Amino acid sequence: MSQDKSQDKNKDKIALSTMLGNYPVTAALKKREVRSDLVDFDFVDVKIANQMFKPLVRDAKFDLAELAIVTYLQAKAYGKPYVLLPAVIVGRGQHHTIAYNPERGHLGPADLEGKRVGVRAYTVTTGVWVRGILREQYGIDEKKVHWVTFEDPHLAEFRDPPGIERAAPGKTLPQMLLDGELDAGIVGDHMPDPRLKHLIPNPEAAAKQWALSHGGVPINHLVVMRQGIAQARPDVVAEVFGLLHQSKLAAKLPETGTALDPLRFGVEPNRRALDVIIDFAFAQGMIPRRFSVDELFDDVTRDLTV
Repeated sequence: MSQDKSQDKNKDKIALSTMLGNYPVTAALKKREVRSDLVDFDFVDVKIANQMFKPLVRDAKFDLAELAIVTYLQAKAYGKPYVLLPAVIVGRGQHHTIAYNPERGHLGPADLEGKRVGVRAYTVTTGVWVRGILREQYGIDEKKVHWVTFEDPHLAEFRDPPGIERAAPGKTLPQMLLDGELDAGIVGDHMPDPRLKHLIPNPEAAAKQWALSHGGVPINHLVVMRQGIAQARPDVVAEVFGLLHQSKLAAKLPETGTALDPLRFGVEPNRRALDVIIDFAFAQGMIPRRFSVDELFDDVTRDLTV
């Protein structure tokens, strides 16, 4: 085949089975207000994206998807066929995500050793961020906390560390907090009950200071692409990255590229935050070795910039 014909074939339109949650950053893309002559997105119906992470990493179900960064680190450790794109879809401060029930008495972050603390699954990215922050800022040894979980890890190959308790069937984290069966819990982005209170005082100010001193708002979800497609079609990789960025711009989200921009595009704006979460994941036994930031990407995705 001639070189010209090979190049023409490389520009054939491709359809990608795609799993992206419903956020301002993805709205224009999912509404097809941002279009491409090179890529069609076959969007799966998704209400809660993290519920689709297991079929992604266990069954390689999608061509393109968002994925929590710790789940991606584990997926890479176990040789799953995906490559990371430096496009943050969900990023946020983490200090507000851990709560306690003040009706059971005052509790502060320095009081957690020896206490029972709930988290959806031990490997969830928010949990890894929070445990790392508690260790760094408050000197908490996460191994001296009694962790109670409600779900399996996303990766079938990973086993929780010894001593992790599984809540009884039918139990929920918010109700266990209200009933005093848990002392604290990593509840996520939204407080599930008005009777609960943030464990870390002034969490918004604390999160802002954290981002400024650590080079970026913590990363939750980025985008991954099936490795075979990424290797065969670098033009598609670049196109998808550009479309995601256009979708962000269409939402009129702040495009500062600074530490306080939660949805940063490109390796360099995310490098320090990625370094931190790699450190946390390794220290907490999520991954068998400490990856470098650069090896999370391939020769195409590493150079993507806006």
